Amino acid sequence: MQRPLSITARLTLLYTISALIILSASSAYLYITLDNYLKHKEALAVRDQVILLRHMLSEVNDPAVPLSRARKWEERGVENRRFQSRILDENQRILAESPDMQPPAGAFPRPSDDSAMLTTASWTAASGSSYVLMSAWGKSGRAPEQKKIIQVAIERSASAALLEDFRETLLIVLAIGFVLTAIVANWTARRGMAPLHNIAAAARRISASQLHERLQGSPWPRELEELGAAFDGMLQRLEDSFTRLSQFSSDLAHELRTPITNLMGEAEVALSRVRDAGEYRSVVESSLEEYERLSRMIDSLLFLAQADSPRAQIQKMELDVPRELDDIRDFYKALADERGVSLCFEGKAAVQADPILFRRAISNLISNAMRYTPRGGRITVHTSAPEGSVDVAVRDSGSGIPPHHLPRIFDRFYRADPARSNYSEGTGLGLAIVKSIMTLHDGTVSAESAAGNGSTLTLHFPPGVGDDLAPNASRSIDAAASRAHDSTSLATAVRAD
Repeated sequence: MQRPLSITARLTLLYTISALIILSASSAYLYITLDNYLKHKEALAVRDQVILLRHMLSEVNDPAVPLSRARKWEERGVENRRFQSRILDENQRILAESPDMQPPAGAFPRPSDDSAMLTTASWTAASGSSYVLMSAWGKSGRAPEQKKIIQVAIERSASAALLEDFRETLLIVLAIGFVLTAIVANWTARRGMAPLHNIAAAARRISASQLHERLQGSPWPRELEELGAAFDGMLQRLEDSFTRLSQFSSDLAHELRTPITNLMGEAEVALSRVRDAGEYRSVVESSLEEYERLSRMIDSLLFLAQADSPRAQIQKMELDVPRELDDIRDFYKALADERGVSLCFEGKAAVQADPILFRRAISNLISNAMRYTPRGGRITVHTSAPEGSVDVAVRDSGSGIPPHHLPRIFDRFYRADPARSNYSEGTGLGLAIVKSIMTLHDGTVSAESAAGNGSTLTLHFPPGVGDDLAPNASRSIDAAASRAHDSTSLATAVRAD
């Protein structure tokens, strides 16, 4: 397959063709203008000769006299012009003519009846010589009642030679202009494309270890400023994603290492000597907790991977928030009583959301709040509908979150309390899942807290999100949410630490 022309080659070709068209049009205009000027000048010369012969004919009776006098004047004249003249009577009989007269009498136009009008024509001889012809009425001096026909011709050989020389000169100029234009156009195109080559060179210098470099530091042309800004924005997004991915990989390895190390330690202890069936059973039972934690983590990671997919869509329907919260309250009531925490649900609203994902987001927030609310504390779920949107806020009276932790509590595997990093019920993914769920709903989740004064995490569903989106595409996300939801109880489902 033939490679397409480069932009430099295309610009060079376009510049050259454009210049060639302009030069050709200008040359053609100059050539036509010169040709018309020469024809006009020749017509004026022939007219002057006709007027002269008419005047001399009116003073003499012999038609040959004006022709003879005119010939002498031509020989003494400054301009190199040789007229060919003829005088005829009204019956087209030749009375006198120049010795070298070439055009026949029939080639001349018939003179106009208006004596002031002079009629012109052109004629080309067999030899290729062209002539300008003009005829007019005249009168003899002694017989004014008898009209005479005056015919004058002038050869255009000098004008033709001048035009031919001019045409050859124009062709030479066009050829030289074409070559010079191609050279200048190529140089101009290369200079114009230099910033793009600089951008390409800068892009080649950027690697995974140099994502911090940017292009905006260089003075790019105005047309490339937007490209440079877009490229820098892409680099910023790549750097952020690469940083998050590196941190996520490190956190994931750390989170997986602990349960696997525990399982390996228990297995090594169990295999260190021969044991009875009861001891082996005890080892397997003690390992179930780690297996459950690994299962929850895998389900959560699967959900996050599917939620982050650009094709991820969900099935939304209108939900009665109080009714959904009643189901969640019934489930958490026993756990709250066991921990000595009171649950309170306030407000009414209807929201367009995926039922499974909505319940999971609320459950993760309540589980997170219950984990850090001391005995005798209170958890409040407040629903409101400001300006058509729906806000569901989960408040607790726990220890709160220090301000420097708030921007990162929705990051994966991030824990505000390092002392709880090995807490068996948590995986550090609960709030990250809540954020992904809200992103799927075109909403947001925010956190407000002060150390010692509890925390408030708010789900904000924007107005106008009630369109049903791709039911088939949403099944995989709902299925992942259901697996993570059904694989364990709500009290121990995946949630943030």
